[in-house]
Amino acid sequence: MNFINKAFLLAATLTLLAILAGCAAKGTGSYVVLLRDPDGNAGKVVVQNPQGEQVLTEVFKGAALDGKREPFFVMQDQLKRDFGAALAAAPLPPEQFLLYFETGGTELTARSKADLQLVLQRTRARPSPDISVIGHTDTVGPAEANKALGLRRATAMAEQLRQLGLQNALIAVESHGEGNLLVQTPDETAEARNRRVEITIR
Repeated sequence: MNFINKAFLLAATLTLLAILAGCAAKGTGSYVVLLRDPDGNAGKVVVQNPQGEQVLTEVFKGAALDGKREPFFVMQDQLKRDFGAALAAAPLPPEQFLLYFETGGTELTARSKADLQLVLQRTRARPSPDISVIGHTDTVGPAEANKALGLRRATAMAEQLRQLGLQNALIAVESHGEGNLLVQTPDETAEARNRRVEITIR
């Protein structure tokens, strides 16, 4: 199965840093600290204040918001003490999954049928899941027919998710047909990776 989290990493990282900014450690004042995102990447944080600019590029390095001290490392116990509540309250980042279809219809491939169980597992881990299902096709057949086929695929997947226990989840469906190919091909080309639905859970 393909997982597509990259599109959400920056937003998730910035959200987490925004939560952390403004938290106060006893005796240190308000500060930010650089943490890894869900994929293990850190990036950097720039803190600007009347004292100048400080750039954090090392994980667990912190900077006071008033700029009155040099950047400093934040130990795990201090991180938990100062930011434990904020970290616990941070929402799970969105996850995206690709499920693939046999040609011409709404039948999942055998592998994607098995992968569907992981989608259910990850969705059930969220208290109030919001799901979007987007249907896609390859370029075989007229574009209008493929738009309709993509919608049938998305609708079939939404119905299957409900039947498997997600009756209370908010599920939005739409179709891109052949208009948003994963693999660029000429017209009238059968490409298995384009016959898919993209399922995003938030």
